[in-house]
Amino acid sequence: MKNPTMPPHIFSDQSGRLRGALSNLPKQPGVYLFKDRRGDIIYIGKAAILSDRVRSYFQNGADLTPKNRVLVSQVVDLETLVTHSELEALILESNLIKRHRPRFNVVLRDDKQYPYLRLPIHDDFPRLSIVRRVKQDKALYFGPYVPTGAMRDTLKVIRKVFPLATCNIEIDGTAERACLEFEIKRCMAPCTGNQTKEDYHQIVKQVRWFLEGRDKELLESLRSNMQKAAEREEFEEAARLRDQMDNITRMLEKQRVAQIGALDQDIVGLARGSGAVDVQILFVRGGLLIGRRDFFWSDAHDVPDEELVRSTLEQFYAKSVVPPKEVLLPVGFDDQPLVQRWLSEKKEETVRVLVPERGAKYQLLQLAQENAAVALKEHLRVQTESSEAVEELQALLVLPQSPSRIECFDISNTMGAQSVASMVAWEHGRMKKSDYRRFRIKTVEGANDFASMHEVVKRRYGGSLATKPGKALPVPDLVLLDGGAGQLGAAMEAMAGVGLSHVPICGLAKARGEKEERMFLPGQKTPIILPVKSPATRLVQTIRDEAHRFAITFHRKLRGEALIPMTSLRSSKSSKAVPP
Repeated sequence: MKNPTMPPHIFSDQSGRLRGALSNLPKQPGVYLFKDRRGDIIYIGKAAILSDRVRSYFQNGADLTPKNRVLVSQVVDLETLVTHSELEALILESNLIKRHRPRFNVVLRDDKQYPYLRLPIHDDFPRLSIVRRVKQDKALYFGPYVPTGAMRDTLKVIRKVFPLATCNIEIDGTAERACLEFEIKRCMAPCTGNQTKEDYHQIVKQVRWFLEGRDKELLESLRSNMQKAAEREEFEEAARLRDQMDNITRMLEKQRVAQIGALDQDIVGLARGSGAVDVQILFVRGGLLIGRRDFFWSDAHDVPDEELVRSTLEQFYAKSVVPPKEVLLPVGFDDQPLVQRWLSEKKEETVRVLVPERGAKYQLLQLAQENAAVALKEHLRVQTESSEAVEELQALLVLPQSPSRIECFDISNTMGAQSVASMVAWEHGRMKKSDYRRFRIKTVEGANDFASMHEVVKRRYGGSLATKPGKALPVPDLVLLDGGAGQLGAAMEAMAGVGLSHVPICGLAKARGEKEERMFLPGQKTPIILPVKSPATRLVQTIRDEAHRFAITFHRKLRGEALIPMTSLRSSKSSKAVPP
């Protein structure tokens, strides 16, 4: 007899395993994985009591969202993983979502490790460094800085205002002479014994106050030192401290977003439109806005705000991201106390997760909401332009389908020396930097771009990038080359050699002295002249220019490394010829 609490569809031939799994669910906390008829994981969730949560999907009269009704209709099997607590289940759920990326989960398209500034305050002479992983090593970490330009700007101000050492040498006070940084007053040369450890740590304290947003203590300390220098009639030092205070004040005025104390906060904003959603996270440290990160979903009309916010928090902080003292949200959700407990354990101190309704924190939330709305509008604009571009490109090249993934190759060398290649990937309307690859040319001598293109295309589609588990990249819908007929012929030969002659391919080149781009196609002697301002032209130009940038950056890096030994040799000879 059929179980009356279960809808008829789960008793189809494909669902026998599901019926058995539902009858043996554990009454413990854990994670459940729904699978479709192919065995693919299509949804991952967590529960305080697995039996109650999982069966709730399949009860007659269950109040399911449209998305969950579609999900349940495709489930033919499930798997459960028991944990000791609901908190462990939350952590496991986040890790499994990141690994499997099920299509019915809200998944962050984000594989970055965010940069932090590390200050090892317990060293004798601490120096700032950029890191992407936070360790339990008693050093101070500041960040995350997103985009990285915000971090570069901060470092530039620190180098200009605070004479902190930036070198990598061991500082023991025995160096014979100071470097150029001492001459331009950006370091006090502790390496030569010109600065004591105690004086150096006073500067470290000032840098720490600056990064923590404790501007009141910092400016009072500098003002006191300036007055003491003036009393000693050390007017040059007093003027330097005055200029230092002015620079710090200007910097703080640019970044100050809140006047509620030197508090670390992440503020989450959310905006919807045209079925799409953008979630924006503003990073405020010590009352200073140091960066932001946004996540965009083009089709999330049936995903509640609560699920989007919860999933964003769980997956974002599951990375090596240090939570702040407060997280401000636009909406609350059922698991909010559990997430707050998890963040507190991760930070090793109390973290508050709030939904402000008034006051200064509500104003910050409104700022995040406005940023999310602006980002959403820009994403939708780019999405529209991208859609127009790929449709035009499909018609122009007579492609069997609209290209959702394009890979582009470029060769870079100097008279045949340090020859390298780049491959960049464009996918679903944006550059996918995690799939970028760069190659050293191994089998070609001299400046032979045709042979180099043959080598790199063969390595991409016939080597580990195509076959090795964990490294394999998907075959693109279109291969784009920076070059004309010669590069195209070489790449086509390589593609045929690895059994991919059916993949569409073209070359893009600009004739010398002309503005129009020319597209070279297989089997056509005459290239297509692309319209200057068409969406398709802008798309292929953007992808080609990115491949060129990526290739030439790698080439310059290798060329610079090759010159270092020669420069060191000349410096060594010079130092022997000229007495100190």
